[in-house]
Amino acid sequence: MNELVTQISEKVGIDPALAEKAVGLMLNFLQTEGDSEAVSRMIAAIPGGADLVSGATGGGGGLLGGIMSALGAGGGVMALGQQLMSQGLGMGEITSLAKETIATAKQYAGDEVVDQVVASVPGLSQFV
Repeated sequence: MNELVTQISEKVGIDPALAEKAVGLMLNFLQTEGDSEAVSRMIAAIPGGADLVSGATGGGGGLLGGIMSALGAGGGVMALGQQLMSQGLGMGEITSLAKETIATAKQYAGDEVVDQVVASVPGLSQFV
């Protein structure tokens, strides 16, 4: 299990396997919706970040997510929330998960890169 996932799982109070899936979904969402250069730098800086994205999407969801977004099916932050709720998370857990994921990403990638990612995704700043 990824150290980042364990840390987030403990802080949010959810099962590590669920945390792994949820963090992967969040990173995939950022990869699809955010500034591609900043998100790439952030994911590369997170130990196991690319594996988390791949695991959450079955290996190819980044491209599929990009295509769906381009076709108008992305849905932004609300669609991510629905994905996370379908995994069994409540709104409080999702909020905590988002805040912990961003805080942890800042530990690895730095404030500047992560702030650039957050600013590039419409509506995300109100959740983190």
